[in-house]
Amino acid sequence: MFRVREFRALWLSEILSVAGDRLALVALTVLVYDRTRSPLLAAVTYAAGYLPWVIGGLFLADLADRRPRRTVMVTCDVVRAVLVAAMALPGVPLWTLVALLFATTMFTPPFESARAAVTPDILPGERYALGAAVLQTTFLAAQVAGAVGGGVAAAFIGVRPSLAIDSATFVLSGLLIGLGTRARPAAARPETVQASPWARLASPWARLRDGFRLVFRDRALRTLLLIGWLVVFYTVPEGVAAPYAARLGRGPIATGLILASTVFATMIATPLFTRFVRARNRLAWMGPLAVLTCGTLVLTALRPGLVVSLVIFTLSAAFGVYQIAANTAFVVRVPRDRRAQAMGIANVGVVVGQGGAFLAAGAAAEVIAPAAVIAIAGAAGAVAALVLTLGWRHMSQPPGRRRPGAGNPVPLRRSS
Repeated sequence: MFRVREFRALWLSEILSVAGDRLALVALTVLVYDRTRSPLLAAVTYAAGYLPWVIGGLFLADLADRRPRRTVMVTCDVVRAVLVAAMALPGVPLWTLVALLFATTMFTPPFESARAAVTPDILPGERYALGAAVLQTTFLAAQVAGAVGGGVAAAFIGVRPSLAIDSATFVLSGLLIGLGTRARPAAARPETVQASPWARLASPWARLRDGFRLVFRDRALRTLLLIGWLVVFYTVPEGVAAPYAARLGRGPIATGLILASTVFATMIATPLFTRFVRARNRLAWMGPLAVLTCGTLVLTALRPGLVVSLVIFTLSAAFGVYQIAANTAFVVRVPRDRRAQAMGIANVGVVVGQGGAFLAAGAAAEVIAPAAVIAIAGAAGAVAALVLTLGWRHMSQPPGRRRPGAGNPVPLRRSS
């Protein structure tokens, strides 16, 4: 993958952007807590780094279809660099800092959608799956590095210098994209001039409606999307990591190990899966692995100790490599001129679903044991994965093996 010059630029920009996002979020959360000593306000600040994903993912992601994708990425980096630089200025009021963080994060979904949409153009065919695996592994590693770096930087050099560093990462990312990738025309046709201001105002909602129709009216796309959204079930251990560790009589170190086990397993398993399993076999294994990644968590109902729990969480996360197959099949089926918007909708579903799942798991853990909460989430996810897997196999079955009268098979590829 790294022999491709454009991919190298994309990969380096991903490291800088994601690590910078985490660094700013952690540093600003620390600043808010130091000023207010309020856990609630610190949590609100942290949430301000996630909520904009919903707005940006729904209404801004399709910019990468209607505008040249390199231009979208560079513009997002420039805007984020300016906003974060403003956060680093002395004397900025607290709520202004939170508002600036909100605005900064809102430009992340169109950047990520543009990056995801342009990657198949840079890496066609089987190379795309390998490149997606590298980028996903990089994304996870950069998140960890950015979170750790944010805490260290806030402790040793201060919050405002940390924000200045974050601003610089966006500048470097924009330069890498602008100089390291070639210009490509917009994938979608330019919009025509609207007849009235009301029509212009309604246009984003119309595009959003069309995007949901595209994804959910196609049975194969809908199934692949829902298989990807199973992540909301098997990441529940992250949401109750602290109470789970406390029930085992352990402290913050155990909590950190639980969180690290899921990220580490994904980082290791993803490149191995794409490197040693052929594309056709990856798609065949997608369903069984989706069932296993959720079903493995049911073992926590046995109330295992910390070591066995870490093994369970690691295995569950490792089975989650099926996401590479689901992602690749989803991207292949989406028309090129709608790819960024479709990826934006998929990302929004993950963010909203995980947020809701974490809240529900936390509320349930107030009443029942965290181990039971995880087991229930795993069982529910496994059932959903089994139903989706059976539906996918029915759709992708060759014509000669289908039951008479079952309808035409859904093709695994769509030209665009």
